[in-house]
Order: sequence, then structure tokens, then C-alpha cells
Amino acid sequence: MRSQVRLNIQSPKPFADGMAFGDVGPYEAIEGSVDFAIDPNDLANAGIVDLKQAPRNAEGLVEYSTEFYILRPVDLERGNGRLIYDVNNRGNKRILQFFNDGVHSNTPITAENAGNGFLMRRGYSIVWSGWQGDVLPIDSQLSMRLPVATNNGVSITGDVRTEFIIETQGVQCRPLSAADYADSYQAANTDTTLATFTMREYPYDEKIVIPSDQWSFSQLGTDGKLTESAKHVYLANGFRPGWIYDLIYTAKDPKVMGLGLSGLRDLTSFLMHDGQDENGVPNPLRQGETGMDKAYAWGRSQSGRFLREFVYRGFNQACDGSRVFDAMSPHVAGGGRIVLNYRFAQPDRFPRQHFHHTYPCDQFPFSYAESTDALTGETDAILKRPETDPLIIHTQTSAEYWERRASLSHTDSLGNDLPQPENVRIFCFAGSQHSADPLAKGPSQGNHQYPSNPLNTSPLLRALLDALDAWATDGTTPPDSRVPSRSNETAVPADVAKANFPNVPGVTHPVNANRLFAQDHGPDFNKGIIAEPPREDVSKEYQILVPQVDADGNELPGIRTPQIQVPLATYTGWNYRPVGSAEKSLAGLVGSYLPFARTKAERDETGDHRPSLEERYGSKETYVKAIEKAAQSLVQQRLLLQEDAERYVALARAQTVFD
Repeated sequence: MRSQVRLNIQSPKPFADGMAFGDVGPYEAIEGSVDFAIDPNDLANAGIVDLKQAPRNAEGLVEYSTEFYILRPVDLERGNGRLIYDVNNRGNKRILQFFNDGVHSNTPITAENAGNGFLMRRGYSIVWSGWQGDVLPIDSQLSMRLPVATNNGVSITGDVRTEFIIETQGVQCRPLSAADYADSYQAANTDTTLATFTMREYPYDEKIVIPSDQWSFSQLGTDGKLTESAKHVYLANGFRPGWIYDLIYTAKDPKVMGLGLSGLRDLTSFLMHDGQDENGVPNPLRQGETGMDKAYAWGRSQSGRFLREFVYRGFNQACDGSRVFDAMSPHVAGGGRIVLNYRFAQPDRFPRQHFHHTYPCDQFPFSYAESTDALTGETDAILKRPETDPLIIHTQTSAEYWERRASLSHTDSLGNDLPQPENVRIFCFAGSQHSADPLAKGPSQGNHQYPSNPLNTSPLLRALLDALDAWATDGTTPPDSRVPSRSNETAVPADVAKANFPNVPGVTHPVNANRLFAQDHGPDFNKGIIAEPPREDVSKEYQILVPQVDADGNELPGIRTPQIQVPLATYTGWNYRPVGSAEKSLAGLVGSYLPFARTKAERDETGDHRPSLEERYGSKETYVKAIEKAAQSLVQQRLLLQEDAERYVALARAQTVFD
């Protein structure tokens, strides 16, 4: 049975004050909500965990709903006939920020939000909708309204593990979700003797049990009063900054979170193929005979992992058997997938060296290509449905190799190179960090020891989207993958990269990336039920590799931007947590910016092994010419647009370090 879609649409609003974007003309914003009803007995929905435990309407269907937001050309015929779906990240719309260099907003409507207009000048119709069922409807974040699963009306209970790391002094109370933007699973019983609360400084330290009389399921009000709360934890002595706190408690009333996958499938399929919804409301991406010809999806970080899970679980096949997305581009997803289609799922969580280290995002299969896991004997792949699998351009930064086990996306479990299917390209953005706001003014000092990495990778995203579109449109093959390789010794263990790293005063290179051991999440994990706590077998370790570096400490493999080819600094995908706050651990997904000395005398004084700017370039004009040459080379390789090559040259001319 086909899923039912019903739209509630507000009147269109002019986008960017009616600004015209080249030949495409002006855009408008369409906001509304969508109500879904799906058949729990349809084979297309068979994999949704707890769907058959959800309440049903009079027709025997399960109902749920979400908001949506669309930016489309006022005249669709002047657009490019491409729907691009931005998988929101924790409810936040990100595609305009990272493709258009626009000012971030969850209600994009102004010229500031349009930025340089890249997506609009290309003619894309941009779609957002909610998929994460625990996002709270605050700050215009996209949320979902999902049914609660029960056993014939009786509450379902199960163990939930929440990990807390607090970065500031004086914090005593947190929501059980550990995130202000996410709803918490309610404790079935607020008796602390029935739960386990522990603390430790580092992941493999012995856990210290917090006595049950030193904490409570309570909320601390702004007036300082403490009230019982089944959705909050209160620690009388406060949380130590940087320490890891694990709370395992019995929760109740899980939402059917896997409906986030079917919601994306059914909304996109409707927008691509249908003229009107169940109530006769017209499809907002159809005007007369003009509709959408191709559907693409992009997601960064959490939402990139969502796309990998979406394809792996078979949701790129619509209920009628057709392909949903023609092409996808997961960005900075590393080797992981989203933990969504599980009972008591917490999809905002993901493992790093210090935090959520054993949360089950990183489970075999890691790669799009089929392989056999040497640790378990299992054979699998993310892409295994040739008739509906999309074209894939997977992009990632250096930070994912250090913290998100990115090498496993293109190697087997032993670290051997794994050739990818013909419909896949993977690109490493050399020397960049997980998130670099294209509007940022430079390195920042924050919750890390070294200045953050300011490399802007949005120019690469723009060029690769053009390549993806050409690939999906007329079969023009994109550039070959650019990743670290075991065969040419550019994918190496962390200690090998450390041995090549130059002496940089005051800087310590990591010995290990985020390691991964075989994990056991219980006998029903494959059925969507996670046992807590997980078990690790440290005798079985996946081989995690990182990019090799040159004499400056800059990475050799991947796409090397002009700023890496003609550097003013060493750019890394790693950093360390602050001193006094588990400072031996990596600082999440933050990279480092380690500038070169200006003169030879300066570097001799500090003991810096890297040649100074004076020794490298001699003058600003030499530097600018080298940047221009590097940029034009990338343009010729279809890895950079001409407009961005000109931006790199303009930035080089504006550089003040030579003044």
C-alpha cells in the first residue's frame, strides 16, 4: 500500500527580498507541515523497529508528521529541475551556510542567508524536513511528532545509557538526553538505587561509582529549588569539567524513531512524482507540466551518517520500487552511520576518542564496497541494491581520519585498500577540520589547546556538486577519488605520521587516532535493541589509518587546496582538550593551525624545523603567484570552480602576514 502524504502549506514568501539570481530569477520560500500515514504490514516498512507496536488509525495505518521548508524558483521552468534535499543536522538547516557562504539561519529568508547565491544561480529547489524525533521544537529547529511504541497499551521499558561531559565549572543539573535541544527518555522509576551512575577521567580508566545518595532524578530551577524530574539528573557535588559520566537507567515509552527514514523516503518520492496529495493539495515542486527531473541529497556530519544508513537499510527504494535519490553526497560522515532505527535511539550521539567512545555508530559495514570483516567473518556493504543505489560522492576532512575512523570507508578491517564501486567517489580534503564556517575570520581559541584550523572547504563542495550533477545528468564521470592509500604509503598508522611530523615548538603530535575494537551490543542488536553497557574485545582491533604528512606537517593525500599547496602554516585535523580537562585526549573534531615563523631568525630562535615565510616566498607577490598557479591547476582537474580560484587569489592579495 502506498504511503499517504498530506500537506499543510502556508502562502509563499519572497526570498532575499525578491532578488534575481541570474537567469533563474527570484526565489520564494514555502513553509508548512506534512502528515504521513504508512502501512505497518507493507514490506517496504518491515525494517522499521517497533512500527508494529505503534498505535494505528481507523484504516490500520500509523500516523506521524513533521515540518518542511522549501526554497524554489518562482518560475520552476527557469530552474534546473533538480531537487536537493539538505538533511538537517539536529534540526538545523546547513546547506546555504556551506555551499553559498550564507549566514546560517533555520528560517532562511534574507539576502544574507542567500550568501553568494551559488545554489540559486544553479537553479536548485532546496528542501528540508524533520527526521530526528527527539529534537525539541525550539529556535526553528525541524522536529518530528512520532508515535510511542507500547506492548498492547502497556509501556515498553529498557536500559538507556547517557554519557555526560561538562566543559565548565559549577554545573550540577543536566537533561537525561545530555543535550538542551533533544528530548529525554523518561525514567521509569526515579529511585537512584535502581540506576548506575559512574565517573572517570578517560575512557579506559576504572569507573568510580557515584553513591546513590549523592545524585537524584531532579531538576534545578532558576530559583535554586530542586524538584523531582524523570527527565533530569542532579549531581550534588557538580560535574568535573572534562570527566566522563555514565548513567544507565531504565527508561520508558520509546518513540518509533525509524520513521525518520520513511518520512524522507515518502516526502521526496511525493515531491518527485505526484501532482497532488491525498487531499488534492498541489505538489509545491510542480507547475503545470514542469516538475523535478533529478533528486539529490546532501548531509554533513550527523546527517551524512543518516544518508549512509538510509541507503544501507534500503530506504532509497520507494514503496513502488522506484529509486528515491539519484545521487547523494554525505559530508564529514567518516566511517559511521546513524543510530536511529533502534529502540531508545539517541541519534545525536557519535563516538570520538574521549566522548561516546563505544556508542554504536561505527559498526561493520563501513564501506560502500563489499568486504568481509576479518574480526567477525561477516560479509556486507552499504551499497547492495544496484537497481536503486544512488551515485555517491563522499567527502571528508582530516578530522574524520583522526576521530571518526574515516579510513574504514575505503579500506577493509585490516587496513588494506578497498576498491570502491563504479558509482562511488570518495574525497579527503587534506589538512582540514570537521567544520570550518566559511564566514569565520580565522583561527579561534576555544575548548582546545592550539588555535583551531580555519581552512575553508566550501569551494571544494561547490565543485564536487557540479561534478555530481553532471554525473547524474549525462554520465560525465567525476574526477577519481582522492584518499589516503595503503598501497602508496599515504595511509599510515598514527605513529608513522608522528615520526614524519616536524618539530613545532610547544606542539605534541598524537600517538593514536580514535581506536576501534570489536563491540558487543547485545543479542538483539540486529533487531534494533541495544544492550547497556556494551562490551569491547580489545584483542580484536580494526586498523585505523590517517593521512601521511610532508616535511611541514601538512597532509600529502587528498585534495590539497591552494592554502595547503602554498602554505602559511601547518594545518591538522587534530587538537587536544584544554589543560586540566582530560588534556591527553583529542579535542573532538577540531583541528589545529600552527603558523610558520615569518623570518629565519625567528624560527632559529624558537627551534622551529619548518622554513619561515621569508625563506619560502621572499615576497608577497611570489606567494600570490604560487596561489594562483595552484588554484588554476585544481580548476583544470574539475576540483575547483573558476569563481573560487579567483576568490583564493583575492584572499592571497589581502593577506597581511607579509606586511
